[in-house]
Amino acid sequence: MDSTARETLEFLEENDIKFIRLAFCDIFGVQKNIAVMASQLGHALEHGVAFDASAIAGFGGVARSDLLLRPDLSTFTVLPWRPAESGVGLVFCNITYPDGRPFEGDGRWLLGQLEQRALRQGYSFLVGPECEFYLFETDEKGRPTHTPFDEAGYFDIAPLDKGENVRRQICLALEEMGVQPERSHHEQGPGQNEVDFRCASPLAAADHLVALRTAVKATARENGLFASFSPKPLANKSGSGLHINLSLFFGGHNLFEGFCQAPNEKAAAFLAGVLAHAAECMPFTNPLPGSYARLGGFEAPGTVSWSPHNRSCLVRVPAATGQDSRIELRSPDPSCNPYFATLLLLSAGFEGVLAGLALPEAADGDLFAGGAAPRLPASLGQALGAARQSEFLRRALPQKLLDTYLACKQEEFDAYEYSGDRAAYEAAHYFPRI
Repeated sequence: MDSTARETLEFLEENDIKFIRLAFCDIFGVQKNIAVMASQLGHALEHGVAFDASAIAGFGGVARSDLLLRPDLSTFTVLPWRPAESGVGLVFCNITYPDGRPFEGDGRWLLGQLEQRALRQGYSFLVGPECEFYLFETDEKGRPTHTPFDEAGYFDIAPLDKGENVRRQICLALEEMGVQPERSHHEQGPGQNEVDFRCASPLAAADHLVALRTAVKATARENGLFASFSPKPLANKSGSGLHINLSLFFGGHNLFEGFCQAPNEKAAAFLAGVLAHAAECMPFTNPLPGSYARLGGFEAPGTVSWSPHNRSCLVRVPAATGQDSRIELRSPDPSCNPYFATLLLLSAGFEGVLAGLALPEAADGDLFAGGAAPRLPASLGQALGAARQSEFLRRALPQKLLDTYLACKQEEFDAYEYSGDRAAYEAAHYFPRI
């Protein structure tokens, strides 16, 4: 047993931690967990914890259903909303077959592999998600309603903004979990909020986003509310986006520093790669039928375009300096699998670097008012069509995973299309669980 394991086990005993949640995500990004007694963590570290993968969406059939969770102790944290007495810890896990081979549906492992591949060539990345969500009232039985918690707007304050104390609790909980929130505020929609946290390595950022969604849901429940990460929970109101900030480093230097004045060739090629493959990635970055109702308005892009500062573009280059220099992709939404979304965006950019792609001209006008830039897919069906033709996705993802994911999403889209009442279908099938 290594020193990290010994220190963790000592911490559990000294701090009365009795339960450990071994956390992972299915291929759609829905968090799952198995709770083990803290006394069993040592055994889990040595031997893994077996589970029935056939019961997890996209993980396989009953013929070969055994997979193992392998705890990653670097992610250990204590859940602050659980009681301090007989407390509960959480550890994110990688997934393997019984013979030790990595499971090809494990987004954490795939993302870690990309990080290592880039490092071997001298490159590294930072990723910073900006996550929007809605807070809704609940009924007398605690079930979610479509009534927003307030009627405030962008950057409003109390008493119009009723969510400020909830956001405060969320940020404090994240700090206790080792996640560093930077900003929080009321967003444009009624009951809509945003929490942003510090840029981190790709794997840590994806873990942090999963932790954020858990913390938001738990804190909302403690306040008698329901938190929704649906991309478009209210018609004619702002959708919820997941703006993803990306930085590229070579030899420890941020290649996006000074980009708007004198673009670095590698940084420009990285941005060109993201633009080149953004549409193909959309079943992963925008995975629900309702994801596409958000795009093309309310500051959510509908075209493949980039510009300094222009918020109608798919990618903008924020007014930032030094190590904060970055690009911001504005199309994804918070219903995605953070591991796959991050993996694909970084893979697209990194391929652009290795191929030396040329960056298109910047788009400076208001693209919401119309323009000549190529359009993003207007529906999940169109996005799936682009993905099936994508050679890039076949390079970036294991074939079995890609085939399974696209087939499941096609079934999902067909059910939505033929439901007869799409709004009612979305309210019944997505709103209560996203």
